[in-house]
Parts: sequence; structure tokens; C-alpha cells
Amino acid sequence: MGGEMQQFLGPLLLFAVFIIFFIVLPQRKKLKQEKDFDKGLKKGDKVVTKSGMHGKLLDLNDDGTCIIETGAGKMKFERSALSMDMTKKINTPVKK
Repeated sequence: MGGEMQQFLGPLLLFAVFIIFFIVLPQRKKLKQEKDFDKGLKKGDKVVTKSGMHGKLLDLNDDGTCIIETGAGKMKFERSALSMDMTKKINTPVKK
């Protein structure tokens, strides 16, 4: 009986460890990076939305929205619509 239980629990435990290390922990790290990105935003930053709209941050509101100035004018977006990855790309100096 004990051997059968070990044969069943061994792979189950291995699967749980796999889930934690390859799914849960990277997701937590990504969420922390996004929170830090959101806290680090300030007026005048160049940003890109997830839909690809480029602009300059004019105002950050407490209700979770922001106002972005683009070539077409001023637009109001949810802060969650800002892309952390694309914004970092346009603000990173190009290496030569």
C-alpha cells in the first residue's frame, strides 16, 4: 500500500514543483514589474499603448486613467492600456 502511494505522490509532487517554478513565480515577477512601471510613470514620459499609439503623458489621474498627447490631439486612456514592454523599448537608448 505504501509503495503504491509513493508511486502516485512522486509525479504529483514533481508536477506541483514544475507549476510553481515555471508558471507561478514568473507571473508574480511580471506583475511586480508592471506595478513598478505604473508607479514610476510621471508627466512628460513618452509612452506607447498596447494598441500601438505613441504619445507623451500629460496627466495621471487617481481614478486609474491618464491623458496622453498624440499627433491627433489629447486622449484619455486607462493606465492599464499602457504597454510596459513597448514603452521601455522607445525610451531605451540605441546601442551602436
